[in-house]
Amino acid sequence: MGGSDPFVHLHLHTEYSMLDGAARIDDVIARAKEDGQPAVGITDHGNMYGVLDFYKAARANDVKPIIGMEGYFVTWPRQEKRPRDEESKRYHLLLLAETTEGYRNLIKISSKAYLEGFHYKPRIDWDLLEQYHHGLIATSGCLGGLVCQELLKGDVQAATEAAGRFQEIFGRDHFFIEMQDHGIADQTKCNPHLVEIAKRIGAPLVATNDSHYVHREDYDAHDALLCVQTGSLREDTNRFKFDGDQFYLKSSAEMWDLFREIPDACKNTLWIAERAEVEIEFGNPVLPEFPVPEGHTEDTYLRELVYEGARERWGGTLAPHITERLDYELTVIAEMGFSGYFLVVWDLIRYAKERGIRVGPGRGSAAGSAIAYCLRITELDPVKYDLLFERFLNPGRKQMPDIDMDFDERYRSEMIKYAADRYGEDHVAQIVTFSTIKARAAVRDAARVLGYPYVVGDKIAKLMPPLIMGRDTPLYACLDKHPKYEEGYKMAAELRELADTDPDAKRVIEVARGLEGLRRQDGIHAAAVVIT
Repeated sequence: MGGSDPFVHLHLHTEYSMLDGAARIDDVIARAKEDGQPAVGITDHGNMYGVLDFYKAARANDVKPIIGMEGYFVTWPRQEKRPRDEESKRYHLLLLAETTEGYRNLIKISSKAYLEGFHYKPRIDWDLLEQYHHGLIATSGCLGGLVCQELLKGDVQAATEAAGRFQEIFGRDHFFIEMQDHGIADQTKCNPHLVEIAKRIGAPLVATNDSHYVHREDYDAHDALLCVQTGSLREDTNRFKFDGDQFYLKSSAEMWDLFREIPDACKNTLWIAERAEVEIEFGNPVLPEFPVPEGHTEDTYLRELVYEGARERWGGTLAPHITERLDYELTVIAEMGFSGYFLVVWDLIRYAKERGIRVGPGRGSAAGSAIAYCLRITELDPVKYDLLFERFLNPGRKQMPDIDMDFDERYRSEMIKYAADRYGEDHVAQIVTFSTIKARAAVRDAARVLGYPYVVGDKIAKLMPPLIMGRDTPLYACLDKHPKYEEGYKMAAELRELADTDPDAKRVIEVARGLEGLRRQDGIHAAAVVIT
């Protein structure tokens, strides 16, 4: 194989890797496709936030997605909380899903690392790897991995033993010795030893490139992001920063050239890509099982509750047009498999009302459902006001029903606890949120990390167009015409003039463009909960 042969990137940190990932998923996929790379891997630090977006984007562009994670590994039990100086002995460990079972195991490892091993970072230990190694491929990791860290201490024997233990857990063809070359002296020191360890234990080598941004010229924006996240200035000498500008998505030719003396390391990226077959199913929601009384199914229990509620709403003897409406809605709901959904919603509202927790009257298209009215999910009579059930749910639209519920925010935690008690803590989860760096904040952040006075960033930010229909005009659309933001472009004339005439403003804007839209931090949604 020569320099023009394809290579597969197994290391990539996207914008979902909060501290150090500045690679936007669409840009990554486009670059890999442009270079003829048949597959690309995602391995965000300690989490799997970017996996689904990455998987969809890769599949849509005929690039094979390799799902992975760069976990934080500790050699002691994950439940132990060590002093901070010892916690610095967390090691990086690359885990890749070979099969769909492996993908599920990767999810379990990630979840347990957070729920059972979190202390500064979500941590993995030997026990987790032994429990959930099936369907996974592991590598020895980058310079931050256990094997390389032992080598840097000069202990080749300990490095070999660590590699051997990983190999025992994952199997001979499922544990690779990973090599990188970013022009760092420590890598130059470690790589010959890694080749020897691979020979000694019979492990395959694999070449990777730790990619935190897409193009080499993105280095400045990535470096600025590190400053934003750590509250540093670029001129600070002791701040967190990367060594050099080699952490980009390198081309196949560049990787073959870097590892020309050990071509098997590049060939093995293709071997891993060929083996990685993960299928993630979308559009098939798995609803929770609602505990119905003995002798009932979800369909029959829902029917009983609905007719009981109908008699309370419309009197003991129901008019024919009422029963006809109820039977129609019940049939549609049963055929679409949503009886359990209505029971779950009914149960949550019933609990809140019994506990004296204020509940809203129901919003949105659910007001068109007579069944929702009978279950007291909504408080507006759809028959009286001739509201359409089909606007809420119909067999021609295979989507989940959408019922907006409002509970008194003071009792939000009680409602979440009830759901967890009712369906099991392992079936209920709150939802992660991501805050992104908006245009004005990007400008101010860029000016700050570049060491300019506050007024420099503030002046540029104030020249940004005001919100148009509640929507910001992104920086790129302020500087270049874009059909979606024509009004904003017209209003940004002064901003463009400043960028053309003021070198400092131009520098700030260029760095800000690299920051805009990146994830700043994660959080927990105020109210959204998943029950499955």
